[in-house]
Amino acid sequence: MPVKQLLIFDSGVGGLSIFQEVIKQSSNVNCYYLSDNAYFPYGELDENQLIERLIMLLTEFVKKHPVDIIIIACNSASTVALTSLRASFSMPVVGVVPAIKPASLKTKNGVIGLVATPATIHRDYTKQLVKQFAADKSVLNIGSTALVKLAEDKLQGKTVDKQKLKAIFQPWLSREIRPDTLVLGCTHFPLLKKEISDCFENRVALVDSGEAIAKRVALLLKDEKLESDKVQYPVSYDAFYTLRDEEQCLLERAFINMSFDSFSLFSIKK
Repeated sequence: MPVKQLLIFDSGVGGLSIFQEVIKQSSNVNCYYLSDNAYFPYGELDENQLIERLIMLLTEFVKKHPVDIIIIACNSASTVALTSLRASFSMPVVGVVPAIKPASLKTKNGVIGLVATPATIHRDYTKQLVKQFAADKSVLNIGSTALVKLAEDKLQGKTVDKQKLKAIFQPWLSREIRPDTLVLGCTHFPLLKKEISDCFENRVALVDSGEAIAKRVALLLKDEKLESDKVQYPVSYDAFYTLRDEEQCLLERAFINMSFDSFSLFSIKK
């Protein structure tokens, strides 16, 4: 049976949290990881520009590296471009969106905290999720790019600054009734689960999309129609990025720790 080919895509390295969940449930797969770090962060791009960039970049990538499934491991990209991407590719495209629904089912005190990048917080898609699944709950929002930086510091082997972390969540920590459930609405944030839980004295449930995405991918992989032209043994993990800079070099440590085999620059003609 051919080894299936997956592509995990993100604007940065947050998609590693999705990678970890996916290989827990689907270990016998080859995995490409493509980071469009040349355009990071995606939340600062115009929506039409973002969609155009995604279609162009992913089209060129899968021409060179055929895959069975594309995983968009970026909330900013998913909340804007999933419909367009699914219309552009023949293989399944799986996206991540803030886990509002499971958080709404899990909360006991009816207070949910959604922490994401500012762009994801303000997307109409996110607001619609809240309206659809948590209209009867109190949903508090924190939009943070600083938390992204703290997650990348951890991936680089640096000690997470607990004071900076606590400052981000202070608006919730100072409330008389705190959220009992937090939605981690950026794929970087599950990389800080322990630190965030400690910040709340371990009295909070943390919810993200990783496990649900992994289950969806595992189900799709059972489809015998998905058969790559490329059969490769043993299983390999290969990382690509669109900009080679000092920051990328520092982050390669995280990929090495997760058993990635290679790092390559992937560029396209504009």
